[in-house]
Parts: sequence; C-alpha cells; structure tokens
Amino acid sequence: TSAGPQPAPTAVTAGCRPASPSFPASGPFPRHAERRRLRPGASEGMSPRAAFSGEVRRAAASTCSRSRLRSGSTVLLPSMLMFGVILASSGLLLMIEKGILAEVKPLPLHPAAGDVSRRLEERRGGDVELEVLRDIRNRTIRSVCGQPAMPRSVWELPAGQRRTVLRHLLVNDKYRFLYCYVPKVACSNWKRILKVLDGALESVDVKLKMDHKSDLVFLGDMRPDEINYRLKNYYKFIFARNPAERLLSAYRNKFGEIKEYQQKYGVEIVRRYRKNGGKSAGDDVTFSEFLHYLLDEEVERMNEHWMPIYNLCQPCAVRYNFIGSYERLNEDANHVLEEVQAPSFVRFPERQSWYKPVTAETLHYYLCNTQRRLIKELLPKYILDFTLFAYPLPNITSEFCRQ
Repeated sequence: TSAGPQPAPTAVTAGCRPASPSFPASGPFPRHAERRRLRPGASEGMSPRAAFSGEVRRAAASTCSRSRLRSGSTVLLPSMLMFGVILASSGLLLMIEKGILAEVKPLPLHPAAGDVSRRLEERRGGDVELEVLRDIRNRTIRSVCGQPAMPRSVWELPAGQRRTVLRHLLVNDKYRFLYCYVPKVACSNWKRILKVLDGALESVDVKLKMDHKSDLVFLGDMRPDEINYRLKNYYKFIFARNPAERLLSAYRNKFGEIKEYQQKYGVEIVRRYRKNGGKSAGDDVTFSEFLHYLLDEEVERMNEHWMPIYNLCQPCAVRYNFIGSYERLNEDANHVLEEVQAPSFVRFPERQSWYKPVTAETLHYYLCNTQRRLIKELLPKYILDFTLFAYPLPNITSEFCRQ
C-alpha cells in the first residue's frame, strides 16, 4: 500500500506521548518502585469490534495513567479525534469482511499513489478490496499524522525515539532507497536482499545464518546532513503485519527456540509472574505471562521484536512511499524491487521449508485461551499499529471462541 505524502502538522507537546527510553544499567528489566501484577482469574467477556470504542478509550486512559505513575513519563496514545478515525477505519473493515463493499467501485487514491494503483490494477484486474484497504490506510495515516501532537520529521522526535527509528532504517545508496526493518515481518529476507544488492552476498539463497549487523548500512550512523538528504530524496518503504500475529510469532520463536531470549527474558518473566517460578530455565514462558510482561513494560524499553511498528519506524515522522504487508509479501516485495529498479536476478527469497508460520487457527487458539481483560488492557499499546495499517482488532468474543 502506498502511503503517499502527508500534510505537515504543527508540532506541539502532546498530553500523552511515548517516553524516551532510559535503559537500565544492567539487564532488560528496569526496576520500578511499584510493579503492578495482574491477579489470575476467570476470563472476562470482550465486546465485539463494533462496540469497542468505550473500552479502548478507558483502557488507553488507564495505560497512560499507569505509565505516569510508574516512571513520571508519558506514552503516546491516540486523541479522541484519532479514535474517531479508528472507528471509521474499523467500520470499513467490517463492511469489507461482510461483503458489503463487493460491488463498490475503488475509491480514489492519493495522487502520489497513482502509479502504484495502475500497476496493481493491471495485475489483479481491479481488486476492489485491495483498493478499499489501501484507501483506508492512506486516509487514516494522513488523519492521524495530521494531528497537532504528531511529529512531522525525525528531528522533532525525542532523542531516544529518533535513535530507534534511525537505527532501523537501512540504506542502499546504489539504488537510492531506505528500508525500515521490522522484526518478525520478513526482515531477515530483506536484509539478504540488501546484502546481495551491495555485493556482500552472491545470492539470496545462500545458506548462511543471518548476521543482522555486518555488511549493512544504517541511517543512524550518518551525519545529520547525510540523513536529511536521504530522507528527502530516497525511496522509503516498510512492511507491516497484524500486531497480534506478530506478537505470537515473536513469542513462539524467541521463547520456544532461542536460548539467549529464554535466559535473558524468559527467566525473569516466569519469576515475576508465576508463583514459585524461580527454578524455570525460561523455556516454559506461557503466552499469558508474555502478555503480562508487555503490559507492564514501557514501550520505549521494549525489545525490537515486540516493540510496536509505529515506535520502530515512526510513519508520521518519516514519509514512506510504500507500506507493504506481510499478508501480500511476495507481490508487495516484487513491487518494491521494481520501484527501486533492482536487477532482474534479485528476487524475494522463498519461505524456508522449516519455517512454520502463524495460522489464523493458531492465533485464535492462543487468544481465546488468554484472559480477555489482559488482551483489552494491552490493546492501547498497539492501537496505532492496528489503526494506521488497517488491521481489525482481534475477535475474542465468547461466541467466536466457542467455535
């Protein structure tokens, strides 16, 4: 989906903005004077998406208050006007799911997305649903990013947030593009492509463990004038993924397979949220315990594998030319490669045979076996990801989960 240019809002101080990161002297877990522990109990019912407005507003206010009480800092959450945009977007998505828009003609795109629209129409014969989703995403990004409290450039971000986005923007000077990598959204394959384009790898199919640092150029390592030039003149893109699916993917990968994460995060999570969990090796973290940890963790302190995409890539401060989606990975990746005029022999890698993706059934199983209150309280931290990238909120109603 092409984001296109966005209006430049006036920057003022927000009432509830993301806290600048303040990393602890040792270990990934900051010590808080008071740490809230959620009491285990019976799952509570969650309202359907069509009626989630009041719940999200209350949860957002609660999350913001908790963050102020814990650290004296604030967390960026949508304003009341933004929630109007969220509701409008969710309403359109529900209409799409119900087939109401099946006969509707594609909505006009932002002028900057015209070329993208023509190409996709030729390939897909005028996919109405795709056009509607693209229009929702474009309009939502322009509306949310047009709010006075939102940043209009990376230099208006607090220092910690600026460091985060600049160290996630990868640079290719030969083909003049910037790619904001998002862990658990095929970023390893994109890094392979960058290494091939720079001549560091012969092929994207080389069977080597991915080194996520070497042979890559990060925008954050450049001087301010070099950063400005590339932000202004290079093609910029990111790839998004359903936030709930991305969290589950990170949980299964890091706590089910990676010993480093089990020892660094898993041991502490179990100790913190499980009675008599002090003997755990960190390889048995439950999904609910993981979500408890995310709820208590400040967004700017999060590991990049579960930090919201908004905080990683700052789509209001960086005007991306294209926002691809994990759900249309190959098609959107090929579009990007065409846009940057990559050599024809460079293609997006095939999915590895050993990789087991998160299916809709797997996601529903995990969500439906998690306390609904816990999910509702966590949603505000990821609400901008759901909203800006046009993903519906998870359906965990009793009726749906009984199926």
